[in-house]
Amino acid sequence: MGTDLIWQVVSMLIYLIAMVTIGFVAQARTTDLGDFMLGGRGLGPFVAALSAGASDMSGWLLMGLPGALYLSGLVELWIAVGLTVGAWLNWKFVAPRLRAYTQLAADSITLPSYLGARLRDPYAIRLVAGAIILVFFTLYVSSGMVAGGTFFESSFGLPYLAGMLLVAGVTVLYTLVGGFLAVSWTDVVQGCMMVTALVLLPIVGVIHVGGPGAMLDAINAVDPSLLSFTSGATVVGVVSSLSWGLGYFGQPHILVRFMALTDAAEATAGRRIGITWMVLSCLGAAATALVGIAVYTHDTGQLANPEAVFITLGQLLFHPLLAGFLLAAILAAIMSTISSQLLVTSSALVEDIFRAFAGREISARGGLWLGRAGVLLVSVVAALLALNPSGTILDLVAFAWAGFGAGFGPTILLSLFWRRLTSVGALAGMIVGALVVFWWGSVDGGLFDLYEIVPGFLANLLVAVGVSRLTGTPAGVDAEFDEVAALARH
Repeated sequence: MGTDLIWQVVSMLIYLIAMVTIGFVAQARTTDLGDFMLGGRGLGPFVAALSAGASDMSGWLLMGLPGALYLSGLVELWIAVGLTVGAWLNWKFVAPRLRAYTQLAADSITLPSYLGARLRDPYAIRLVAGAIILVFFTLYVSSGMVAGGTFFESSFGLPYLAGMLLVAGVTVLYTLVGGFLAVSWTDVVQGCMMVTALVLLPIVGVIHVGGPGAMLDAINAVDPSLLSFTSGATVVGVVSSLSWGLGYFGQPHILVRFMALTDAAEATAGRRIGITWMVLSCLGAAATALVGIAVYTHDTGQLANPEAVFITLGQLLFHPLLAGFLLAAILAAIMSTISSQLLVTSSALVEDIFRAFAGREISARGGLWLGRAGVLLVSVVAALLALNPSGTILDLVAFAWAGFGAGFGPTILLSLFWRRLTSVGALAGMIVGALVVFWWGSVDGGLFDLYEIVPGFLANLLVAVGVSRLTGTPAGVDAEFDEVAALARH
């Protein structure tokens, strides 16, 4: 093993040990299912904001986005614009109201249980929503494990299986023992690592190539259109990129951070912190790509694997120990998403499927151990799927953001801002929205090149409103709705 690799392994071990340690520290504050799934609703705005950001972005922020920008230039940044606007709207309008409503509606600790309480339907909508989360997030968790195995295989030469089991083992361990608090606290560390790496790397890279002017000259020498936001863009392409922001309204692993805030008023500070983190991270990813274009023209020529621009720049510009921490930032992005989705999937299994139909009360300690059993069961199934990664799993993950955004997004918005939404309307809208996403995504050409979240979202919205108008609003909703509106304003 070379000296450089040894330093990088040391960095990785420090990071992995820190994550497990945080999990065991969080265990002391986790005494029942509410603590395990929602941290006892005691999340401050800083932790909530960084946890939402880190669990949202995954490895896309450090590999996918810089790689796309490296290949095609700033035209690929429209998706980051859409995501940033969507995240801001989510924090501004959804966060305070969802925090207030989930507590008022039977102190709900999951999205399906909230919808069941809000729409006075304790079984059907809860079971359908819980099943959707269980199926799709199990596949999502599996894809994260695949990404972890591939990361260790390409970065350290470990066999894929060993890398996958290492990532799965560490992530499952701290999630299992510490629950929501462990996931949130590790997300803070991971989010700080991600944004620090994305700010530091391009600064050092610009200095390396001789300053901003030299960097822009080098990029122009390769292709001036790389610095254009419109070169090669189409209306359908730009609208599709911007529409990614619609997905935020229906992502359970992000919305649950709003539910865990100390109170609704904390959403304002959370929005400011979260959007600052997001803007810095996205600009850092763009700057990393531009520096990569200049550096690999300046030093070695075209980079063979565009998605490795962040990794390769780190190894070129930094001491191996620091380069190892940059590699750990990529792993942090992967693990933060796995842990958040793993916990939401477990909550759907235990709280919305098993506990809703158990027919009896479960003790605080019994609920806690059920939650841990759910994490273990979901992680084992996901790991088995990840043993032989298939195109089917990876293709389904490509639909997951649109599926959740179109399937849950309009339902959440209507439940928070339209008192006449009914259970039948919500169910019909969710099903139609999800079906439109899968149908639209399977057809190519013309208008069908539009990102499937747009027609799916609109279909859900129209069907939910139409069906709800044909059915009566349950008793007691009006008073509850007005009380939530008052709480969310304070």
